Amino acid sequence: MIFFYKLEADFLVYFSVPTLCVYIFNYFLIYKDKLGFFLWLVYAWITLYMGVTTVCLGESYGFHLYCFSMIPVIYAVEYLAFKMGRKSARPMLISICVAAFYFIIIGYVKIHGPVYNRDNRYSFLFLISNSLIVFSFLVIYINTQVRSIINSEIRLTDMAHKDRLTNLYNRHFMLERLEEVSSVKDTAVLAMADIDDFKKINDQYGHNAGDEVLKAVSEKMTSACKNCDISRWGGEEFLILFCDSDEAADILEKMRTDISSSPVEFEGQVINITVTVGMARGKKDQSIDEWIQEVDNKLYIGKNSGKNCVIV
Repeated sequence: MIFFYKLEADFLVYFSVPTLCVYIFNYFLIYKDKLGFFLWLVYAWITLYMGVTTVCLGESYGFHLYCFSMIPVIYAVEYLAFKMGRKSARPMLISICVAAFYFIIIGYVKIHGPVYNRDNRYSFLFLISNSLIVFSFLVIYINTQVRSIINSEIRLTDMAHKDRLTNLYNRHFMLERLEEVSSVKDTAVLAMADIDDFKKINDQYGHNAGDEVLKAVSEKMTSACKNCDISRWGGEEFLILFCDSDEAADILEKMRTDISSSPVEFEGQVINITVTVGMARGKKDQSIDEWIQEVDNKLYIGKNSGKNCVIV
């Protein structure tokens, strides 16, 4: 308002008064949760403000640049409306209207010139200031959105690849991982671990206790088998992939010992846990299904040999 007063742009001085009233009224709309009306009023008034200042002073002051910052905000609001369960804010229609209004205003000024032909000593300062505000907003906004998209992709990938209960990889991920190492599987070791008598645990202590046992075993596996890919293969079965096979047997034995010496406490009850493990080094001429079947057979041997052991 003071700036417009110094330029003797009387209409813009008067126009600043309803602009201030609109800002105050917007707080009332937010308080009353009138999001739809609030958005339309903001879009309309910012567009009108941009148009009026540009027609009055010309494009040399840079007020028309705010049109470019409106478009990403419009689409961001559409996303927020979706997240909040509100109806669409019609971003495409609003964006087209804002763009059309921009070209009309710029065309008018180019043809007829600004209403006020004032000394341009302030125009460069305002052009730089308005440009900095708009471009800074666009850079920060785009960076924020891109980082948000990347983080969302990471979360979605985790959701697609991980078991929700144990936070281990799921069967789908492990199959993809086995395909990746199929060309070098002669240097890798695959192991299948199974919680002994898990059905009895569920029957005796309940399924909630069974879930706690699964989580406890998963934590022990993750702690013991670092730099390995561990998946919940199904139920109480786990598949463990070692890309470096040199110490796999020792690691699995330590894991088995840690699990058997760490009972789970659940609702005042102590649940003893043991696991049986079958492991096998991959062979070049062996399919993935055959490799999995081999470790499954060794697991079966362990189950029939007293359980709580590692069969190499």
